[in-house]
Amino acid sequence: MTTHGGRRSQAERDAITVEIGYALFSAAFAAAVVFGAVAGPALLFDLPDTLSRVLLRTGAVLAPVLFAARVISVLMRFRRPPQPSHPGRTNPDS
Repeated sequence: MTTHGGRRSQAERDAITVEIGYALFSAAFAAAVVFGAVAGPALLFDLPDTLSRVLLRTGAVLAPVLFAARVISVLMRFRRPPQPSHPGRTNPDS
């Protein structure tokens, strides 16, 4: 935040937009990979019904959890740094 009054510049807004897009895309990709790895065998092979249901449900639970965790972790790295308590000072003890 380089401008006064808490407003973001166009470049900062664009960077946030790109970061949100990256977070969503990478989270969707990771969730799809995990779902495929866990539930894939149930879809590809003739497994017993119980095992097939367990794999599908486990994949269906893990994928959205991973999606949310990935989005949150990416966006938390990009959040705004805290404002100094005394504008213009770099050391809180000054």
